[in-house]
Amino acid sequence: MKKTLIVIPALNPKPSFISYVEELIQAGFKNILVINDGSDSKYDSIYNQINDKEECTVYKHAVNLGKGRALKNSINYFLNLPDYREYTGIITVDSDGQHTVGDVVQLDKAMLLDSNKIYFGSRDFNEEDIPFKSRLGNKLTTFLFWMLYGKKIRDTQTGLRGIPTSFVSSFIGLKGERFQYEMNVLIEAVYKNIEIEEISIKTLYFDDNSETHFHPIKDSLQIMGQLFGTFLKYVFSSVSSFVIDILLFHIFVLLFGNLAAGVRILVATVLSRVGSSAFNFYMNKNVVFENSSRDSALIVKYFSLVLIQMLLSWFFVMTLFKILQLSETFIKIIVDSILFLFSYRIQKMYVFKKR
Repeated sequence: MKKTLIVIPALNPKPSFISYVEELIQAGFKNILVINDGSDSKYDSIYNQINDKEECTVYKHAVNLGKGRALKNSINYFLNLPDYREYTGIITVDSDGQHTVGDVVQLDKAMLLDSNKIYFGSRDFNEEDIPFKSRLGNKLTTFLFWMLYGKKIRDTQTGLRGIPTSFVSSFIGLKGERFQYEMNVLIEAVYKNIEIEEISIKTLYFDDNSETHFHPIKDSLQIMGQLFGTFLKYVFSSVSSFVIDILLFHIFVLLFGNLAAGVRILVATVLSRVGSSAFNFYMNKNVVFENSSRDSALIVKYFSLVLIQMLLSWFFVMTLFKILQLSETFIKIIVDSILFLFSYRIQKMYVFKKR
Protein backbone atom coordinates (compact mmCIF):
# COMPACT_ATOMS: atom_id res chain seq x y z
CA MET A 1 0.00 0.00 0.00
CA LYS A 2 1.31 3.44 -0.93
CA LYS A 3 2.16 5.85 1.88
CA THR A 4 2.42 9.63 2.02
CA LEU A 5 4.64 11.68 4.31
CA ILE A 6 2.84 14.71 5.74
CA VAL A 7 5.33 17.52 6.47
CA ILE A 8 4.32 20.33 8.83
CA PRO A 9 6.80 23.12 9.66
CA ALA A 10 5.70 24.77 12.91
CA LEU A 11 6.72 27.77 15.00
CA ASN A 12 5.04 28.48 18.35
CA PRO A 13 1.82 26.61 17.45
CA LYS A 14 -1.47 26.94 19.31
CA PRO A 15 -2.79 24.00 21.40
CA SER A 16 -5.34 23.36 18.62
CA PHE A 17 -2.42 22.10 16.53
CA ILE A 18 -2.61 18.83 18.48
CA SER A 19 -6.22 18.20 17.48
CA TYR A 20 -5.37 19.09 13.87
CA VAL A 21 -2.66 16.42 13.81
CA GLU A 22 -5.11 13.95 15.36
CA GLU A 23 -7.60 14.72 12.57
CA LEU A 24 -4.91 13.95 10.00
CA ILE A 25 -4.27 10.61 11.69
CA GLN A 26 -8.00 9.82 11.75
CA ALA A 27 -8.11 10.61 8.01
CA GLY A 28 -5.63 7.80 7.44
CA PHE A 29 -2.24 9.55 7.41
CA LYS A 30 0.16 7.35 9.35
CA ASN A 31 3.43 9.15 8.58
CA ILE A 32 3.57 12.72 9.87
CA LEU A 33 6.76 14.74 10.26
CA VAL A 34 6.50 17.93 12.33
CA ILE A 35 9.41 20.37 12.22
CA ASN A 36 9.75 22.40 15.41
CA ASP A 37 11.46 25.41 13.86
CA GLY A 38 13.00 26.83 17.04
CA SER A 39 9.78 27.37 19.00
CA ASP A 40 9.92 28.84 22.51
CA SER A 41 10.32 26.25 25.28
CA LYS A 42 6.78 26.91 26.58
CA TYR A 43 5.51 25.07 23.49
CA ASP A 44 7.44 21.90 24.29
CA SER A 45 4.38 20.22 25.79
CA ILE A 46 2.54 20.55 22.47
CA TYR A 47 5.40 18.94 20.56
CA ASN A 48 5.82 16.23 23.22
CA GLN A 49 2.16 15.23 22.93
CA ILE A 50 2.51 15.01 19.16
CA ASN A 51 5.79 13.11 19.33
CA ASP A 52 4.18 10.54 21.66
CA LYS A 53 1.85 9.52 18.86
CA GLU A 54 2.97 6.44 16.96
CA GLU A 55 2.27 8.08 13.60
CA CYS A 56 4.32 11.21 14.31
CA THR A 57 7.95 12.26 14.40
CA VAL A 58 9.07 15.67 15.68
CA TYR A 59 12.33 17.07 14.32
CA LYS A 60 13.64 20.04 16.28
CA HIS A 61 15.70 23.04 15.17
CA ALA A 62 17.71 24.47 18.06
CA VAL A 63 16.94 27.96 16.75
CA ASN A 64 14.51 29.38 14.20
CA LEU A 65 16.05 28.55 10.81
CA GLY A 66 13.08 29.46 8.62
CA LYS A 67 10.40 27.60 6.70
CA GLY A 68 12.66 26.98 3.72
CA ARG A 69 15.27 25.23 5.84
CA ALA A 70 12.53 23.26 7.59
CA LEU A 71 11.19 22.03 4.26
CA LYS A 72 14.64 21.12 2.94
CA ASN A 73 15.44 19.20 6.13
CA SER A 74 12.12 17.41 5.70
CA ILE A 75 13.08 16.39 2.17
CA ASN A 76 16.42 15.15 3.48
CA TYR A 77 14.58 13.13 6.15
CA PHE A 78 12.29 11.66 3.50
CA LEU A 79 15.08 10.69 1.10
CA ASN A 80 16.92 8.91 3.93
CA LEU A 81 13.96 6.67 4.74
CA PRO A 82 14.94 3.09 3.77
CA ASP A 83 11.60 2.59 2.06
CA TYR A 84 11.02 6.07 0.65
CA ARG A 85 10.46 4.69 -2.86
CA GLU A 86 7.34 2.96 -1.53
CA TYR A 87 5.80 6.36 -0.73
CA THR A 88 3.49 8.27 -3.06
CA GLY A 89 5.39 11.40 -2.06
CA ILE A 90 5.19 14.22 0.46
CA ILE A 91 2.49 16.77 1.20
CA THR A 92 3.54 20.01 2.90
CA VAL A 93 0.97 21.55 5.21
CA ASP A 94 0.92 24.76 7.27
CA SER A 95 0.56 24.46 11.04
CA ASP A 96 -1.95 27.29 11.54
CA GLY A 97 -5.02 25.29 10.52
CA GLN A 98 -5.56 27.09 7.21
CA HIS A 99 -5.49 23.81 5.31
CA THR A 100 -8.46 21.59 6.06
CA VAL A 101 -7.89 17.87 6.47
CA GLY A 102 -10.33 17.33 3.61
CA ASP A 103 -8.14 19.40 1.30
CA VAL A 104 -5.04 17.45 2.35
CA VAL A 105 -6.91 14.27 1.45
CA GLN A 106 -7.80 15.83 -1.93
CA LEU A 107 -4.13 16.32 -2.79
CA ASP A 108 -3.23 12.85 -1.56
CA LYS A 109 -5.85 11.22 -3.80
CA ALA A 110 -4.78 13.29 -6.81
CA MET A 111 -1.13 12.40 -6.30
CA LEU A 112 -2.00 8.71 -5.98
CA LEU A 113 -3.92 8.80 -9.28
CA ASP A 114 -1.21 10.65 -11.24
CA SER A 115 2.36 10.98 -9.99
CA ASN A 116 3.62 12.76 -13.12
CA LYS A 117 2.79 16.23 -11.84
CA ILE A 118 2.98 18.23 -8.63
CA TYR A 119 -0.10 19.59 -6.92
CA PHE A 120 -0.86 22.94 -5.34
CA GLY A 121 -3.82 23.59 -3.06
CA SER A 122 -4.95 26.94 -4.48
CA ARG A 123 -7.12 29.48 -2.68
CA ASP A 124 -9.65 31.77 -4.34
CA PHE A 125 -8.43 35.31 -3.73
CA ASN A 126 -11.58 36.83 -5.16
CA GLU A 127 -13.57 35.85 -2.08
CA GLU A 128 -14.74 38.77 0.04
CA ASP A 129 -13.28 37.64 3.38
CA ILE A 130 -9.68 37.43 2.13
CA PRO A 131 -7.40 39.84 4.07
CA PHE A 132 -6.37 42.72 1.83
CA LYS A 133 -2.62 42.16 2.21
CA SER A 134 -3.01 38.49 1.25
CA ARG A 135 -5.16 39.27 -1.79
CA LEU A 136 -2.83 42.04 -3.01
CA GLY A 137 0.35 40.06 -2.41
CA ASN A 138 -0.84 36.95 -4.22
CA LYS A 139 -2.35 38.76 -7.18
CA LEU A 140 0.86 40.75 -7.60
CA THR A 141 3.13 37.70 -7.49
CA THR A 142 0.76 35.82 -9.83
CA PHE A 143 1.05 38.60 -12.40
CA LEU A 144 4.82 38.97 -12.03
CA PHE A 145 5.35 35.22 -12.24
CA TRP A 146 3.30 35.05 -15.44
CA MET A 147 5.23 37.98 -16.91
CA LEU A 148 8.67 36.54 -16.12
CA TYR A 149 8.09 32.80 -16.47
CA GLY A 150 5.13 32.57 -18.83
CA LYS A 151 2.91 30.47 -16.57
CA LYS A 152 -0.14 31.63 -14.67
CA ILE A 153 -0.38 30.20 -11.16
CA ARG A 154 -3.46 31.30 -9.19
CA ASP A 155 -1.84 30.85 -5.77
CA THR A 156 1.94 31.21 -5.87
CA GLN A 157 2.34 31.28 -2.09
CA THR A 158 0.25 28.31 -1.00
CA GLY A 159 1.86 26.10 1.63
CA LEU A 160 -0.29 23.09 0.72
CA ARG A 161 1.69 21.21 -1.92
CA GLY A 162 1.87 17.60 -3.01
CA ILE A 163 5.16 16.42 -4.47
CA PRO A 164 5.41 12.85 -5.84
CA THR A 165 8.47 10.84 -4.84
CA SER A 166 10.04 11.06 -8.30
CA PHE A 167 10.26 14.86 -8.04
CA VAL A 168 11.21 15.31 -4.37
CA SER A 169 14.99 15.26 -4.87
CA SER A 170 14.72 18.09 -7.44
CA PHE A 171 13.97 20.59 -4.69
CA ILE A 172 16.41 19.74 -1.89
CA GLY A 173 19.31 21.86 -3.20
CA LEU A 174 17.41 25.06 -3.96
CA LYS A 175 18.34 28.37 -2.38
CA GLY A 176 16.19 30.08 0.24
CA GLU A 177 15.88 29.60 3.98
CA ARG A 178 12.56 31.33 4.60
CA PHE A 179 9.36 31.80 2.59
CA GLN A 180 11.29 32.57 -0.61
CA TYR A 181 12.19 28.87 -0.83
CA GLU A 182 8.61 28.05 -1.80
CA MET A 183 8.85 30.50 -4.68
CA ASN A 184 12.09 28.83 -5.79
CA VAL A 185 10.29 25.46 -5.80
CA LEU A 186 7.70 26.94 -8.14
CA ILE A 187 10.36 28.46 -10.41
CA GLU A 188 12.29 25.18 -10.52
CA ALA A 189 9.14 23.22 -11.40
CA VAL A 190 8.40 25.54 -14.32
CA TYR A 191 12.06 25.56 -15.36
CA LYS A 192 12.11 21.74 -15.49
CA ASN A 193 8.75 21.56 -17.29
CA ILE A 194 7.16 19.71 -14.39
CA GLU A 195 3.40 19.93 -14.80
CA ILE A 196 1.61 21.81 -12.00
CA GLU A 197 -2.04 21.10 -11.23
CA GLU A 198 -3.87 23.51 -8.98
CA ILE A 199 -6.63 22.02 -6.85
CA SER A 200 -9.17 24.44 -5.41
CA ILE A 201 -9.25 24.42 -1.61
CA LYS A 202 -11.18 26.20 1.10
CA THR A 203 -9.79 29.59 2.06
CA LEU A 204 -9.51 29.92 5.83
CA TYR A 205 -8.07 32.86 7.76
CA PHE A 206 -8.22 33.33 11.50
CA ASP A 207 -8.11 36.76 13.19
CA ASP A 208 -7.20 38.48 9.91
CA ASN A 209 -4.36 35.98 9.37
CA SER A 210 -2.67 36.98 12.64
CA GLU A 211 -1.27 33.46 13.09
CA THR A 212 1.10 33.77 10.14
CA HIS A 213 4.83 34.15 10.70
CA PHE A 214 5.14 35.83 7.31
CA HIS A 215 6.81 39.25 7.63
CA PRO A 216 5.06 41.49 5.07
CA ILE A 217 8.07 43.66 4.25
CA LYS A 218 11.09 41.43 4.85
CA ASP A 219 9.66 38.24 3.37
CA SER A 220 7.94 40.02 0.49
CA LEU A 221 11.26 41.61 -0.50
CA GLN A 222 12.97 38.22 -0.37
CA ILE A 223 10.26 36.66 -2.53
CA MET A 224 10.51 39.52 -5.02
CA GLY A 225 14.27 39.01 -4.98
CA GLN A 226 13.76 35.41 -6.09
CA LEU A 227 11.29 36.46 -8.78
CA PHE A 228 13.48 39.20 -10.18
CA GLY A 229 16.96 37.93 -9.27
CA THR A 230 17.74 36.27 -12.60
CA PHE A 231 15.90 38.94 -14.56
CA LEU A 232 17.93 41.76 -12.97
CA LYS A 233 21.15 39.94 -13.84
CA TYR A 234 19.82 39.61 -17.37
CA VAL A 235 19.17 43.37 -17.49
CA PHE A 236 22.70 44.06 -16.23
CA SER A 237 24.18 41.70 -18.81
CA SER A 238 22.18 43.35 -21.60
CA VAL A 239 23.10 46.89 -20.56
CA SER A 240 26.78 45.91 -20.25
CA SER A 241 26.66 44.34 -23.71
CA PHE A 242 25.10 47.50 -25.11
CA VAL A 243 27.90 49.64 -23.64
CA ILE A 244 30.54 47.28 -25.04
CA ASP A 245 28.83 47.35 -28.44
CA ILE A 246 28.93 51.16 -28.54
CA LEU A 247 32.56 51.33 -27.37
CA LEU A 248 33.70 48.73 -29.90
CA PHE A 249 31.76 50.47 -32.64
CA HIS A 250 33.52 53.73 -31.83
CA ILE A 251 36.95 52.05 -31.80
CA PHE A 252 36.38 50.27 -35.13
CA VAL A 253 35.11 53.46 -36.76
CA LEU A 254 38.40 55.11 -35.79
CA LEU A 255 40.48 52.11 -36.91
CA PHE A 256 38.83 51.95 -40.34
CA GLY A 257 38.66 55.69 -40.85
CA ASN A 258 40.25 55.42 -44.29
CA LEU A 259 37.34 53.39 -45.70
CA ALA A 260 34.24 54.86 -47.32
CA ALA A 261 31.59 55.87 -44.80
CA GLY A 262 29.11 53.14 -45.76
CA VAL A 263 31.70 50.39 -45.65
CA ARG A 264 33.28 51.75 -42.45
CA ILE A 265 29.93 51.79 -40.61
CA LEU A 266 29.00 48.30 -41.85
CA VAL A 267 32.34 46.79 -40.78
CA ALA A 268 32.26 48.56 -37.41
CA THR A 269 28.66 47.44 -36.82
CA VAL A 270 29.36 43.79 -37.61
CA LEU A 271 32.61 43.57 -35.62
CA SER A 272 31.21 45.41 -32.60
CA ARG A 273 28.10 43.19 -32.60
CA VAL A 274 30.24 40.05 -32.76
CA GLY A 275 32.26 41.23 -29.76
CA SER A 276 29.29 42.35 -27.67
CA SER A 277 27.32 39.18 -28.52
CA ALA A 278 30.23 36.98 -27.44
CA PHE A 279 30.35 38.86 -24.13
CA ASN A 280 26.57 38.61 -23.75
CA PHE A 281 26.63 34.87 -24.45
CA TYR A 282 29.31 34.32 -21.81
CA MET A 283 27.48 36.42 -19.21
CA ASN A 284 24.07 34.87 -19.85
CA LYS A 285 25.41 31.32 -19.84
CA ASN A 286 27.65 31.53 -16.79
CA VAL A 287 26.29 34.37 -14.65
CA VAL A 288 22.64 34.99 -15.51
CA PHE A 289 21.32 31.47 -16.09
CA GLU A 290 24.25 29.61 -14.45
CA ASN A 291 24.44 26.92 -17.11
CA SER A 292 27.60 24.82 -16.78
CA SER A 293 27.02 22.76 -19.93
CA ARG A 294 29.77 22.63 -22.56
CA ASP A 295 27.32 21.68 -25.29
CA SER A 296 28.26 23.56 -28.46
CA ALA A 297 24.57 23.54 -29.41
CA LEU A 298 24.12 26.38 -26.91
CA ILE A 299 26.12 28.68 -29.18
CA VAL A 300 24.02 27.73 -32.19
CA LYS A 301 20.76 28.27 -30.29
CA TYR A 302 21.92 31.57 -28.82
CA PHE A 303 23.11 33.14 -32.07
CA SER A 304 20.07 31.80 -33.91
CA LEU A 305 17.96 33.66 -31.37
CA VAL A 306 20.06 36.80 -31.87
CA LEU A 307 19.51 36.60 -35.63
CA ILE A 308 15.77 35.95 -35.32
CA GLN A 309 15.41 38.78 -32.81
CA MET A 310 17.25 41.15 -35.13
CA LEU A 311 15.05 40.20 -38.11
CA LEU A 312 11.86 40.54 -36.06
CA SER A 313 12.98 43.94 -34.85
CA TRP A 314 13.59 45.07 -38.42
CA PHE A 315 10.26 43.70 -39.66
CA PHE A 316 8.08 45.20 -36.91
CA VAL A 317 9.85 48.57 -36.90
CA MET A 318 9.48 48.85 -40.67
CA THR A 319 5.84 47.70 -40.64
CA LEU A 320 4.73 49.89 -37.74
CA PHE A 321 6.56 52.89 -39.18
CA LYS A 322 4.61 52.56 -42.42
CA ILE A 323 1.32 52.22 -40.54
CA LEU A 324 1.76 54.74 -37.72
CA GLN A 325 4.16 57.22 -39.30
CA LEU A 326 5.87 57.73 -35.94
CA SER A 327 9.57 58.11 -35.20
CA GLU A 328 11.53 54.99 -36.18
CA THR A 329 13.58 55.35 -33.00
CA PHE A 330 10.47 55.52 -30.79
CA ILE A 331 8.98 52.47 -32.50
CA LYS A 332 12.25 50.56 -32.17
CA ILE A 333 12.40 51.26 -28.43
CA ILE A 334 8.90 49.79 -27.97
CA VAL A 335 9.49 46.80 -30.25
CA ASP A 336 12.90 45.94 -28.82
CA SER A 337 11.60 46.25 -25.24
CA ILE A 338 8.93 43.63 -25.98
CA LEU A 339 11.43 41.39 -27.78
CA PHE A 340 13.77 41.85 -24.82
CA LEU A 341 11.20 40.23 -22.49
CA PHE A 342 10.46 37.39 -24.90
CA SER A 343 14.18 36.81 -25.39
CA TYR A 344 14.60 36.49 -21.62
CA ARG A 345 11.95 33.78 -21.43
CA ILE A 346 13.34 31.90 -24.43
CA GLN A 347 16.92 32.01 -23.13
CA LYS A 348 15.85 30.87 -19.67
CA MET A 349 13.45 28.13 -20.73
CA TYR A 350 15.19 26.81 -23.87
CA VAL A 351 18.62 28.17 -24.76
CA PHE A 352 20.29 27.95 -21.35
CA LYS A 353 17.89 25.50 -19.74
CA LYS A 354 19.61 23.31 -17.15
CA ARG A 355 19.39 19.60 -17.74
